[in-house]
Amino acid sequence: MKEIKKILCAVDLSEHSKQVAEYACTLAKNLGASVLVVYTAPSLSQYVGFHVPPNTIENFVGEIVTGAEESMQSFVAENFPNVEAKGQVLIGYAAEEILNRAKEDNVDMIVMGTHGRKGIDRILFGSVAEKVVKNATIPVLTIRPSA
Repeated sequence: MKEIKKILCAVDLSEHSKQVAEYACTLAKNLGASVLVVYTAPSLSQYVGFHVPPNTIENFVGEIVTGAEESMQSFVAENFPNVEAKGQVLIGYAAEEILNRAKEDNVDMIVMGTHGRKGIDRILFGSVAEKVVKNATIPVLTIRPSA
């Protein structure tokens, strides 16, 4: 079995993210691994053609990123005690950004949550976790929200 020394923990900074972090933290402690915690902010570039000025979209995304970076710092501090962990905010389509960051940082495993969508919600919104699992070349641990 390949040694796991670096874990990417993908979160959406919701309440469910604490459960995901708990798994990533436990794994990291037991394996002596470091953790890269990532949140992906949407780029919203697809809305430029809808008569929304590009600078308005850029400002809005900038505010999202700034807020997410502040939230990420406290999230990592609270949820990864005694573990080498750092947070990073990415911009783009979540599944692509998670996979790209995992490859660029030579990550050994991805830990992420699922939203457990079903039916029409799943058809309309898709599943970031599903896309990551299908396209990852490394192990992916998915954590489903508890009831």
